[in-house]
Amino acid sequence: MEMSNATLKFQHSMVKDQTTSKEQKVNTKSFDLEQRTYEFARDVRLYLKQIKFNEITESDRIQLQKSSGSVAANYIESVEALSKKDSTHRLRICRKEAKESKLWLQLILDQRPVQAVENLEALRQEAHELC
Repeated sequence: MEMSNATLKFQHSMVKDQTTSKEQKVNTKSFDLEQRTYEFARDVRLYLKQIKFNEITESDRIQLQKSSGSVAANYIESVEALSKKDSTHRLRICRKEAKESKLWLQLILDQRPVQAVENLEALRQEAHELC
């Protein structure tokens, strides 16, 4: 069963349209992830402003602030990378920093009384999803 040239061209254009559509979805997800990492860093800072820390938990606060910002910064760097290797490296750092943020959030949670635990749980979930 042979296909005409017109049929082959039509099928080729459909495949090309599907590929373009997939690329657009990837670009949209990329933007969403950039926004999510930004919002995560922002929300961590807002949460940290709400609670009191003592001399023991102050170092956890500082580490959490740094690692949450690093998640967003390294994701942006991965998008703007000059090579695929650099992009992959930055994404791995981003994932590592998200895991580190999860650790600091857990340590803070373990030392917190019931106050502000709900907000902390939401941040922990976001850190987990970003990993």
